[in-house]
Amino acid sequence: MKLSIITINYNNLKGLRRTLDSISSQTSKDFENIIVDGGSQDGSLELIQEYKSSTDRQFIWISEPDTGIYNAMNKGIRMAKGDYIQFLNSGDMLAAPDITDHMLSQFKFSTSGESGGIEILYGNMLKQLPKRIIRDRGFEGRIPTLLDFYTGTLNHSSAYIKRNLFKTYGHYDESLKIVSDWKWYLQVIAFKGVVPVYRNLDVTIFDMDGISNTNTILEKQERKQVLAEILPASFLSDYERLAYFNDQIIRVNKYWISRELFWLIERILFKYEKIKNNTKIKNENSIGNV
Repeated sequence: MKLSIITINYNNLKGLRRTLDSISSQTSKDFENIIVDGGSQDGSLELIQEYKSSTDRQFIWISEPDTGIYNAMNKGIRMAKGDYIQFLNSGDMLAAPDITDHMLSQFKFSTSGESGGIEILYGNMLKQLPKRIIRDRGFEGRIPTLLDFYTGTLNHSSAYIKRNLFKTYGHYDESLKIVSDWKWYLQVIAFKGVVPVYRNLDVTIFDMDGISNTNTILEKQERKQVLAEILPASFLSDYERLAYFNDQIIRVNKYWISRELFWLIERILFKYEKIKNNTKIKNENSIGNV
């Protein structure tokens, strides 16, 4: 099995239907579909059984209480048989019927089924807003830095993660409610040197009503907690300062008028400071000659 698509669900019948419809429409047959349900009572189980009876793909599911989303994800990882894992949680969708074929074609699989050297492959994640779609390209192929992970992360749903990485570096931290996937990426990419590979393909459509999108206060608290655990205090203070200035530059560059005004003011102040310093030097030299 080349790929395991893992879907986490709890009492989200409407979202689960969208997700399963997009998975069942895939032209690829080289993946298994794993549903980890948290004991839903809203009709999700009936929908899961309906899809299981109608699909010719490998379809595995469980429904039992869990201690949170990362506990459910870890269950899915342990159930998976695919060389790669993709997390497509209830409400999220695959962007096109042939996207799984396109993504899997990026790997070179041997006759035994094992893939080559790519350990994390990711594409674009589309964010569906009421009036427009935002195409989030993540790091767009550049090697992410620690500062990148201080301020952002690699999108989860649009990534194919080699299953063996979880054996090597461990599963998700179940003590966290929102940012455990970010912590895992931080440790594996920023500290262990695993290089993610990017392809400019629209892979998923992200459900903007998810927990990680709505509970930003808890997300910030958990990020600070993780960074305080793994970074020395001196490093952390440096990154807090750098991240603040980095966010300012991003905001300035967002609109052309603020960008042009900022650089115009910067050039004027720079020239003023240069003239002032030159005048000071001349004055000091003239005093020394007297």
